[in-house]
Amino acid sequence: MSGSQAFASGPESKARAAAEDPCQGQCSDILPAGQNGHATLTDILLHKAVGTRPKHAADQLEPYDNLLHDYSGLTEDQLSDYFNDASFGVAEDQVESEKSPRPDVTITRDKATGTPHIKGTTRSGTEFGAGYAAGQDRLWLMDILRHVGRGELSSFAGGAEGNRALEQSLWAVAPYTEDDLDGQVARIRDSGERGAQAYQDIQDYVSGINGFIDDTVGALSYPGEYVLTGHGSKIKDFTANDVVAIASVIGSIFGNGGGGEVGNALAKLSFQSQYGKEKGESAYAAWRAQNDGEATTTVHSKEFPYAESPENPDGVATPDSGSVTAYDHSQNETGGKKATGEKKAESVLPADLITSKKGMSNALMVSGKHTASGNPVAVYGPQTGYYSPQIMMVQELDGPGLRSRGASFPGLSFYVELGRGLDYSWSATSASQDITDTFAVELCEESGAEPTTESTSYMLRGKCTPFDKLTKHNEWKPTLADTTAAGSYDVVSLRSAYGLVSHTGKVDGKPVAFTALRSTYHHDADSVIGFQKFNDPSAITSASSFQEAAQDIGYTFNWFYADAEHTAYYNSGTNPVRSKNTDPDQPILADARYEWKDWDPAVNTSAVTPPEEHPQSVDQDYYVNWNNKQAKRFSAGWGNGSVHRGDLLDKRVSALVKKGGVTRTQLVQAMEEAAAADLRAEKVLPTLLEVIDSAEVTDPELAATVKELRTWQESGSLRKEAAKGDGDYEHAEAIRVLDAWWPLLVEGQFKPGLGDELYKSLTSLAPVNESPSGGQNGGGSPGDGVGASQPHKGSALQHGWWSFVDKDLRTVQGKDVGSPLDKPYCGDGSLSECRTMLLSTLAKADATPSDEIYPGDKECDAGDQLCADSIVHRAMGGITVPRIAWQNRPTYQQVVEFPARRSGE
Repeated sequence: MSGSQAFASGPESKARAAAEDPCQGQCSDILPAGQNGHATLTDILLHKAVGTRPKHAADQLEPYDNLLHDYSGLTEDQLSDYFNDASFGVAEDQVESEKSPRPDVTITRDKATGTPHIKGTTRSGTEFGAGYAAGQDRLWLMDILRHVGRGELSSFAGGAEGNRALEQSLWAVAPYTEDDLDGQVARIRDSGERGAQAYQDIQDYVSGINGFIDDTVGALSYPGEYVLTGHGSKIKDFTANDVVAIASVIGSIFGNGGGGEVGNALAKLSFQSQYGKEKGESAYAAWRAQNDGEATTTVHSKEFPYAESPENPDGVATPDSGSVTAYDHSQNETGGKKATGEKKAESVLPADLITSKKGMSNALMVSGKHTASGNPVAVYGPQTGYYSPQIMMVQELDGPGLRSRGASFPGLSFYVELGRGLDYSWSATSASQDITDTFAVELCEESGAEPTTESTSYMLRGKCTPFDKLTKHNEWKPTLADTTAAGSYDVVSLRSAYGLVSHTGKVDGKPVAFTALRSTYHHDADSVIGFQKFNDPSAITSASSFQEAAQDIGYTFNWFYADAEHTAYYNSGTNPVRSKNTDPDQPILADARYEWKDWDPAVNTSAVTPPEEHPQSVDQDYYVNWNNKQAKRFSAGWGNGSVHRGDLLDKRVSALVKKGGVTRTQLVQAMEEAAAADLRAEKVLPTLLEVIDSAEVTDPELAATVKELRTWQESGSLRKEAAKGDGDYEHAEAIRVLDAWWPLLVEGQFKPGLGDELYKSLTSLAPVNESPSGGQNGGGSPGDGVGASQPHKGSALQHGWWSFVDKDLRTVQGKDVGSPLDKPYCGDGSLSECRTMLLSTLAKADATPSDEIYPGDKECDAGDQLCADSIVHRAMGGITVPRIAWQNRPTYQQVVEFPARRSGE
């Protein structure tokens, strides 16, 4: 085994854990790069000058990286080399520091990772300690997030183009006035006993953050980023409204779903233009594949119908061809341009953090019926990206009504959001089911004049009503951190009762605005009740009580639960009950006949689907999810079909279950092997080779290339070095060829049959590729905010045309295909012509130089394949950390197996 030990506690700690903790030392976790996200100006300057880092800033990076290289030989007693001990408490010999910011709470940090273990004698003190610890570890990041949530990032952190793009994307989906934020806080306070307690918890938590601000400013030890961005020691106190603002950011990134109906309508119009109305509609439905019968599902047997398109829907608002224009959220811009030849300033967070299509997190969970111990085993966690400091933080909470350890988002860490409780553990993956619909609101003029697409009023139940214009003015000056020239602009959204304006256009010749109505808009903080229950040992006593708690979470998540006896799954989300026979996949006329059932526009509430209609299960043989389809008839997004990265997990876990005697180590190995696998090579390349093998390859060079591809595929389709530090992938040449070949073969397979415009329309909705390097995306549309082109991000192979390629090639071969496309495309249905296309594009790929496939960036030289794939923790402050090898894996990850229940059970 390589590398250093991953922070197992000493013998005393393990002995105490076995006596007092039902997990008995079998709960582990890890969160790279490190717990500590605090750096003073001196720390930052030293880091830039000589490379030093604050303690615990990057000490979990090496064990996280090492697992990729060592997993195949992993044994049970070596798990602690790669994961941290997640037992409750800290043994005396493992205490690094203790601090009591007030008499009723103590924050103990362990030597291993510097994780805060917060123990309060009162609940108020526990929450104060949680806020204080969050300030210690993530103050600068929390400040960034609250400014993003208010659409004020560029004023705070600098005018970099990426900062402006990010705040605009937030303002497009979650713009709030201060009164709106006040209203959400009041709603929590007035939501019964638990709501009142959550309100008080937030107040105490915010007081803890502010207590740390007072202490760190007084000690002149505040984060150096404040100096570099021109703020000095002026750090504003946090408020409960800031918590809601941060919740709106996190919910927009990880807990949203649906929308995009304008793009869907335009794609359907393109199909109809190409094939005629009737055939076009049929072709669109085949490509859209809301319910692909070949898709891997998390729930294995039961159907859960939701958001399905009816055959002949009512109230569809099809935009007139060529009339649609996206609403511009950036207005009145002045200055802010970089000088010629000047390096463009980087944003503090990715510009597409909110807009990019994401598949976040994975989960592997096996019932005790199939494990070696008879207890359930789970390996799961959120795939939230890689940042320095990390966008999540780990803590332990121990106080009245609170007993938990795990990860939370900074600014929301008054509760653990993903982690373990007294004798249970839980995690989540992004579900992204459709909770956002697009309505076409008829534009009008209050004067009675003829409306245009520039009109600023709309018809609401028979009355011409002005849009709310929500504006944030941002201005900035150059700083040491961001040298963007001085400038200013307004970020603007128009809000109607039917949601936020995303586009304008015409429907049947009448000017309309297309508005996105999200069921959780104005309710971003309501989910706090569910998270509160997760942390309360008296509330979570069984699988069913966990499922009931998850019902209080409005965000779209797949929740997974394990204790010593049972496993459970539940899909959460505020799923609106739509009017009968309306189509959630297309824009809907803003008319009372087509509104959500019992919709109240004043507070944006409606009837919601009952809990029993949400995908769920208890004690299924095994569960896997990598943002794949939840259940049969539970409508999915684009491209969720016969080939999905969830298949990489399902194949491995189902094989383990069939064999029986599953252990934690085996499940970790299954996760990590899937993390190194190239989905295209494992699932699609065999079919590509079948077509090529239908005749002999006579060209010697092509034959050699085909052999290399086959050898890689048969060896496991992994993108990894034979040993850490080799500097090249094993099977590097085959990987290079497939990377170059994929966009070429997709275009050659489909573009001739679809035509240029339709191909471009479809690639804007479903990118052809999401490679580890972020490149090789083909010649279609780059998409609307699709994150496929972002390099060094780790998460990959979620969004792509894998299913389309797979289904079409099987169709051309004459095989049975469930949920097929509308017609054969490759070679216009001719196997020989399809083969010819594959070979010609393969030859072109083989001849493409590495420096074109991997063009290089500030991290990597052109042509460096291994570096192009590598993970870079994006610096959100002054401290950077080393690159690590690519692996498609959760950022925060738990490995759990409870051998016992709490005392007395």
